[in-house]
Amino acid sequence: MARSSGTCPVSIGFSHDSIVFAYPIPTPSFKLCHGIHPLESLRRDMDGIVWVVQTTLPGEWLEPQVGEWAFELVESGLAACVQRDSIQSTYRWEGNVEVSDEWRIQIKTSQSKVQELSSVISQKHPYDTPQILAWKADSSTDFTSWVEG
Repeated sequence: MARSSGTCPVSIGFSHDSIVFAYPIPTPSFKLCHGIHPLESLRRDMDGIVWVVQTTLPGEWLEPQVGEWAFELVESGLAACVQRDSIQSTYRWEGNVEVSDEWRIQIKTSQSKVQELSSVISQKHPYDTPQILAWKADSSTDFTSWVEG
């Protein structure tokens, strides 16, 4: 094992002059500074949970139409925040590989609203088979409180 210089490293990464620590989850090794993993302080401040729901909308929709779709989700109280950006998707549809422009929609919501939000997206969505993905995300307690309203 390499010897530590006793000073905190400036960057995270492999080094012969620092202790290399393999974190107990399948991640790359990180430098260990004075016995504290670089992500530990971040994790301690992230005591809240928010839900992130993601879908896509047709690329031919214009910004005002996408904005209205997002606005309705926030106005209804199902979403605290909706972010959108233009992307290009490659996918298989009805036996063919397709490439199309789409809008990626990422929505922040609370545990209590995630199911209803998913249902509303399914009902309002223009696609036959919409992408609806949802996952829990660690969050600061202040942001979680804001999302929960």
